[in-house]
Amino acid sequence: MKEARNFYFSGMSNYVVSARKYRPARFSDMIGQESVSATLQNAIKTEQLAHSFLFCGPRGVGKTTAARILAKTINCENITADIEACNACPSCVSFNSNASFNIYELDAASNNSVDDIRALVDQVRFPPQSGKFKIYIIDEVHMLSNQAFNAFLKTLEEPPSYCKFILATTEKHKILPTILSRCQIFDFKRMTIDGIVNHLKSIATKEAIEVEDDALHVIAQKCDGGMRDALSMFDRLASFSGGKLTYKSALENLNVLDHDYYFKLTEALAVQDFSAVMIHFTDILQRGFEGDDLIIGLCEHFRNLLFAKNADTVSLMETSDSLKQKYSEQAQLISSSFLLSCLQFGNQCDIQYKSAKNKRLLVELTLMRMCYVNQLIDALEASKKKVA
Repeated sequence: MKEARNFYFSGMSNYVVSARKYRPARFSDMIGQESVSATLQNAIKTEQLAHSFLFCGPRGVGKTTAARILAKTINCENITADIEACNACPSCVSFNSNASFNIYELDAASNNSVDDIRALVDQVRFPPQSGKFKIYIIDEVHMLSNQAFNAFLKTLEEPPSYCKFILATTEKHKILPTILSRCQIFDFKRMTIDGIVNHLKSIATKEAIEVEDDALHVIAQKCDGGMRDALSMFDRLASFSGGKLTYKSALENLNVLDHDYYFKLTEALAVQDFSAVMIHFTDILQRGFEGDDLIIGLCEHFRNLLFAKNADTVSLMETSDSLKQKYSEQAQLISSSFLLSCLQFGNQCDIQYKSAKNKRLLVELTLMRMCYVNQLIDALEASKKKVA
C-alpha cells in the first residue's frame, strides 16, 4: 500500500482544504454543470454575452466558481480554441494571483446597504484601464435590501458596454422580479451521487489516500448534492483515519446509521419479530440517533427494496454495487404490498414527528404497525372475499 502523503498532517501553515485546492479553474473542470458551462462557452464563442447573469442553485454546487471562471475567460487576451482561459496572458496571471483590477467580488450578505450599492455604481462609470471588461461578481445577492435593489436597477438594466454583472444566489424567490427580468438566469443542479463519488476518488488517488467505495457513497449521500460539503467531509475523515478512509470511520464521524441496521430491522419486521424490532430501535436510540433519523432512513431502505425488485429500476438506486446486490437479495423475500404499506406508515410518522409530544411512542407505534402489516393485509383481503 502506498504511504499516504503528509498533505493532511504536514503542518498548519501548508494545509489547504480540498475545496480550495481542487477548486475548478476551467469550464471543463466544472463537475455536474456541463449544460451551464457549454452555454457560457458558446456565448463567448459567438460573442453574444449578456450584460448580466444570475446563477441560482443550492449551496456548494459551483455558482461562485463558475462566475470566477466566466470572468477570467472573457477578460483573457488569448482564449484557446476550446474556449478556455490561456492562464498565460497578463489578465489571467493577475487573476490567478488575486491582483486583478478588473474583477470585483462583493459579498451581499455583509454589504447589503444602499450605500454599498451606490459605491459600486460609482465605480461602474470608469472604464477599465486595461483589458476588455470590468466584471462585478455579487454573491448571496438575495441578501440585498429592497432599497439597495432599487438603487441597482438602472445600472443593471443599462450598464456601460465594458461592464458585466454576475449575481449568485441560493434563494432566487427572494429576488425582486424587476431584477430577475434584467438577468440571464442559469439554474445550477445538485451534484449526483456518482459524480461526487468519482470526483472524491480522483482526489484520493492524487493524495495517495486509500478509500472504500462504500465510505465515499456515505459522504455523497450525506452532503445532499453539495460538492463543497462533500470535500469538507472528505478532509475531516481523511484527517481522522490517518490517510485510510473506511466505511466504518465514515459512519462514526458523519453520524450515519449503518445499512445493516435497516436490513436487520426489515428482516425482523417481515417475520413479525416484535421483540427484535424494539431491541433494534432501543439500540439505535442509545447510539445517539433520533427517532426520525430511523424512520427517514427506513423509508429510503423500503424505497430501494422496491426499486431492487425490477432489473430496470436497480440502476436508479444511488448506492454502491455491493449494496445493490444486498438489496436485490432481500427484495426477493419481501412482497411489494408489505413495502408500500410500511412506506405509508413511515411517511405518516415523518409528517407527525415534529408536532408529537411523545416522539418515541410515535415511532414505536409506527414500528408496531409495520411489524403486523402482513396481518392487516390478510385481514383486508379476507374482508373483501366476504363482501364478494
